[in-house]
Amino acid sequence: MTQKTYEFQTGQLSTQIAIGSFVIGTLLLILYQVAPDKDIVIVCGIFYVLLAIFTNGAVLMNLLHHFVFMHNHRTYFGIKILIVLANIPIALFYFLLVTNEIKF
Repeated sequence: MTQKTYEFQTGQLSTQIAIGSFVIGTLLLILYQVAPDKDIVIVCGIFYVLLAIFTNGAVLMNLLHHFVFMHNHRTYFGIKILIVLANIPIALFYFLLVTNEIKF
């Protein structure tokens, strides 16, 4: 595998994981809003958050490694890092919705 192919696949995978985390988190939030038994959704949500922290953390560490050592591609990996980090404020917003800190 060439370096360019590896960089493309690394960036593509990180974006897919970030988008997948967002979609699953959003589906869990919607399920929480409509489910009659919210306790089950909360337990699933806690396990999901732990898994997402581990997965996104590993992806972030990989991207940071590439950002530091691949000087010619810092802009590319910097954007990928921002995409992964964008899930943090979204998760915080969802948490505030679930804990009724924000009302709609």
